[in-house]
Amino acid sequence: MDGWWQEVFGVIRGEFSDLPNIAEFTRVCVRLFMAIILGGILGFERESAGSSAGFRTHMLVALGSALFVLVPLQAGMRIEDLSRVLQGVVAGIGFLGAGAIIKQGQELEIRGLTTAASIWLTCAIGIAAGMGRETMAIVSTLFALIILLLVRVVSTPDHRGKDKTSR
Repeated sequence: MDGWWQEVFGVIRGEFSDLPNIAEFTRVCVRLFMAIILGGILGFERESAGSSAGFRTHMLVALGSALFVLVPLQAGMRIEDLSRVLQGVVAGIGFLGAGAIIKQGQELEIRGLTTAASIWLTCAIGIAAGMGRETMAIVSTLFALIILLLVRVVSTPDHRGKDKTSR
């Protein structure tokens, strides 16, 4: 009877051995947390602008993107082979971004392009965080905020800072 339980415990322990030590556990948590925070910052801006994809969506996109690169890297995939994973992530995020774009009425008014672009950029920021490029992810987020906040205010003074055509 003892042998059976030891074998089961050994299998269970093996299933949870993908983070073998506290250093690796911390590294993964920092990367995922960084992706969530940076995605949340962009999502908060989009939500405050009245966008259909906001805080939670951007956080999930960044987290998912980080996870899609972290898992293969952690499993030992060579960085050269990671390009196939990235191609799939970018193609998949395109469908999500396309869902944010809406054509309204008979006119040529299209809404959601900025949100679709922010989802795409959030994916890239999540990838950067997942690959351990936290500084690049932070700098990119700051540039995105400059674009989303300042350019909106400067480019639409008649609308009191509300860019109604690009939500």
